[in-house]
Amino acid sequence: MSSPLSAASAYANIARLTTDSNAAGGFANASRLTGDPSAALARGMGMPEPSQTSFSSVLKEAIGAVNELGQKSDTQTRNAVNGKANMVDVVTAVSETEVAIDAVVAVRDKVIAAYEEIMRMPI
Repeated sequence: MSSPLSAASAYANIARLTTDSNAAGGFANASRLTGDPSAALARGMGMPEPSQTSFSSVLKEAIGAVNELGQKSDTQTRNAVNGKANMVDVVTAVSETEVAIDAVVAVRDKVIAAYEEIMRMPI
């Protein structure tokens, strides 16, 4: 089980990541400059333009959701210590946070594995 200090550090890191607007800004700007030929072809055929949701915005939203779950878990835990919360609610909040953090770690591992595979490709 993790200590309160490591949990606080993890929440601080997640909060820092959600406020860092430069995480993928360079790549997003490069894709706008080069354009997507398939999107141009689709517009020429009268097809609706695909949504402009970027990977970085989806990632920020997911990390923000995990951060909110962690804060909710902390609040429930504090309320339980003060005798104001139901223990079932505390366990549920902590379990939800644990599952969300495990999902974030799994996505991080997949991204790192994909990056390493790209780096191994011959030029």
